[in-house]
Amino acid sequence: MWTVRSAIGVLFMLALIGGASWAVGFFAWSWVPAPVVDHVWALPALYACYGVAKTIIAPRWRYRVHRWEVTADVVYTRVGWLSRSWQLVPVGRIQTVDHTQGWLERMFRLATLEVQTASHAGSSTIEGLEEPEAQRISEELAARAGDLRDDAT
Repeated sequence: MWTVRSAIGVLFMLALIGGASWAVGFFAWSWVPAPVVDHVWALPALYACYGVAKTIIAPRWRYRVHRWEVTADVVYTRVGWLSRSWQLVPVGRIQTVDHTQGWLERMFRLATLEVQTASHAGSSTIEGLEEPEAQRISEELAARAGDLRDDAT
């Protein structure tokens, strides 16, 4: 899913950059410097190289570094590329558990689980779960958080 999402974004941006480059090369605008008009093909070519690398490398790297785990007391997530972030969300602090599916996720039968607390910094998102598993986890977390919730919070 991450590969397809990246490819869609890259193709959209490449179409915009290619269209703008074509317009600069096709229309004789006097305010555009001659070296820009002569090398107008370079920007789409460079972006295409970047897009291929982003579409091939980024999703595989993301798959290797992103982790999650749900235990009886805590929801643990690890995200990050160059700098990593570990987050522990205590089940007793959970206010809402959302199970969502975008159109691309539905295509791959995947879902996103959002665990939210009163603090924005305490909220956590787990992407790319299989849909039945995301639904099961969201129901279990909601029930467990309801059992553990204290009247004082």
